[in-house]
Amino acid sequence: MNELAFIEALRRMATHPAARHFDDDCAVLEVGGEALVLTHDMMAEGVHYLEGQDPADVAWKLVSVNISDLAAKGAEPLGVLLGYMFGKDDSRFVEGLEQALAYYDVPLLGGDTISGKGPQALGLTAIGRATHRPAPSRGGAQPGDLLYVTGPVGAAMIGYDALKSGAGDSEAYCRPRALVAQGQALAPHVTAMMDISDGLLLDSCRMARASGVTFAIEANAVPIAAPEQRRGDAMRWGDDYQLLFTAPAGLDPPVPATAIGQALDPGEAPLMLDGDPLSEKDGLGFQHG
Repeated sequence: MNELAFIEALRRMATHPAARHFDDDCAVLEVGGEALVLTHDMMAEGVHYLEGQDPADVAWKLVSVNISDLAAKGAEPLGVLLGYMFGKDDSRFVEGLEQALAYYDVPLLGGDTISGKGPQALGLTAIGRATHRPAPSRGGAQPGDLLYVTGPVGAAMIGYDALKSGAGDSEAYCRPRALVAQGQALAPHVTAMMDISDGLLLDSCRMARASGVTFAIEANAVPIAAPEQRRGDAMRWGDDYQLLFTAPAGLDPPVPATAIGQALDPGEAPLMLDGDPLSEKDGLGFQHG
């Protein structure tokens, strides 16, 4: 089974309203007078980070990618649970974990540890509290809304190249920063929001499909942190963790953001890039399987 088929199989079991039909970054669970926001992301050696990469950076990224999902819901992080497979330098992982938890001011609440053979696999569950209700989803964009991104894409791609070559600044890839404050500021105003983890084009396609609209994107409007000749790569690469959101035309976003397109009535494809129809099968970003 590929990733899409596997998720479809799981979707049939995810009948609780908190699961949001598996169309979202997080589960949103109503408990008393609060809405808990729950997410779980995994990382595997050789897929999400390089073999031999500094375990402190791996720990940082593991925390950040999960906190970024909370940020896309405008949530306040409350704590994390760690699933850890022992590796080559566990003490360095602990150092990076402490640094990341301090940066986000979030406590470690528990988890589990295992040993195993083969590539290392790690998991983290992040728990947050919605600061605005309803918490934004991927599925609320309406025709006429503008599509925004909070910052340039492609920085992680350039950082990865630097890490591989041993020359240049690799921090954008090794130690991304989740935009927690920006997500909380945007939550009351957006119609849909998610973070960019698998590529701007692929994640735009996913948000358009969840919302039942078509996004028309102008490639030259997308801010990039890469040479112009790599614009196409920058829009597909992922790992930047900028926030992608829609808002009604005429709204002045409360955080710096760039309009890159517009939501249209649903058409032949969920995405139009400079007028060309595209969908997930067109190599828009990172997919498993």
